[in-house]
Amino acid sequence: MSPLLLFSIVLAYFMLLLIVAYRTSRGSDNESFFIGNRNSNWMLVAFGMIGTSLSGVTFVSVPGAVSKDSFSYFQITLGYFLGYLLIAYVLLPLYYRIHLTSIYNYLDERLGFSSYKTGAAFFILSRVLGATARLYLVVNILQDAILSGFHVPFWLTTLVILLMILLYTYEGGVKTIVWTDTLQTSCMLGGMVICVLYILYHLNLNLPAAMQAMHVKGYSKIFFTDPDSRLFFAKQIIAGMFITVTMTGMDQEMMQKSISVKTLKDSRKNMVVLGFIMLVVIFLFLFLGGLLQLLAVSENLPVTGDHLFPELALHHMPHFISIIFIIALISALFPSSDGAITALTASFCIDILGINRNQKLDEASRKKIRQHVHLVFIFIFLIFVLIYKWISSDSMIGVILKVAAYTYGPLLGLFSFSILTRRSLRHAWVPLVCILSPILCYFLDTYQQYLFGHFKIGLELLLINGFFTFVGLLLISRAQSPKP
Repeated sequence: MSPLLLFSIVLAYFMLLLIVAYRTSRGSDNESFFIGNRNSNWMLVAFGMIGTSLSGVTFVSVPGAVSKDSFSYFQITLGYFLGYLLIAYVLLPLYYRIHLTSIYNYLDERLGFSSYKTGAAFFILSRVLGATARLYLVVNILQDAILSGFHVPFWLTTLVILLMILLYTYEGGVKTIVWTDTLQTSCMLGGMVICVLYILYHLNLNLPAAMQAMHVKGYSKIFFTDPDSRLFFAKQIIAGMFITVTMTGMDQEMMQKSISVKTLKDSRKNMVVLGFIMLVVIFLFLFLGGLLQLLAVSENLPVTGDHLFPELALHHMPHFISIIFIIALISALFPSSDGAITALTASFCIDILGINRNQKLDEASRKKIRQHVHLVFIFIFLIFVLIYKWISSDSMIGVILKVAAYTYGPLLGLFSFSILTRRSLRHAWVPLVCILSPILCYFLDTYQQYLFGHFKIGLELLLINGFFTFVGLLLISRAQSPKP
């Protein structure tokens, strides 16, 4: 397909985003940017958060991994659902009780300033590494499919996409993203469904016949019962639960949308509905992955992993499917990047710079600082995407989950300690504990074959990291003095 036509489609899609952004950002201020004026519709938030939760990695990597891991990812998704319930009934009441703009203010109230700063710093590190990995995957596909035909270098492609994101988030922030994410999630899910229907038609299969064909090839297995395997169902479900609790419930990007809903009751609805929808959507992506494997076999293609879906959609399907794939792909790209940059800007301004606590700053000064920080994060994203290009991996979903295990573990430990104990901390030691825990996990992960033999640590590394942090905090804690 002509790169010029694909480029025109991307440009038209972006113009549509700008129109939505213009209409939703009028009259915006810092409160609109950070928290959507606490007036977001819970149904829009729930639907839009699907796109943010999935991203281009789910769109490409989850189907691509079916040949290797079958439908085992659904075990993690069952854990996701349990995690959403924990967020709805444990974390959201805490956040609404103290009327937060940044969720890390809860750590300040409960554990003190050092824990607050440490938690915010780990969120910034986690989100930068995770969001740029997601961005790299999609930019790389767009580069190969479109921009390389114009001899545009990879770094320029990345910069242009980041500037596009900057244009429609610069003013409205969360107030705009709630609406643009809804549009983009619709396009992504619509594209997935159309691709599924086309492959079923092309292979002359109905749903039961397709599942039977996947079963014969060994693609449709969900539950793995070997306790030594990294895919063991108990490990995957528990890990999935804590991945959601940390990467959603303790993540400013995800929670800033949930707490932008007016009431706790509606915010809970948003979270529970999101959990149910994710079960259906992830299963559909796995089903799509099985169909892609069957199609690859019928086409005698040796391609696997992250390259499978793009290769088939762009070179072995009709042009209209290629167009739908590109629209769905960029629809998966923007929600995971625009929200991340907005959340990072909010967290850095509020948690690190403390602009809301500085009474000397007026609204105009705060807005100017926020805009400068927004620009800085655009540059940081550019640098990290180029780093991922240099160290590219065959499956970015594995990279992202590994990064999450190392960087969200300290957040899990901090929040767990604050909720489950009533002890106070020796503040100066908190950053050291939170840095040492991932280092211990790295050595545990690296030398696990010598320590545990055939038993393999998988995604539960996140839980181990949180446990190390919790124990470390316990060691530097003391009984809380009663209030006078």
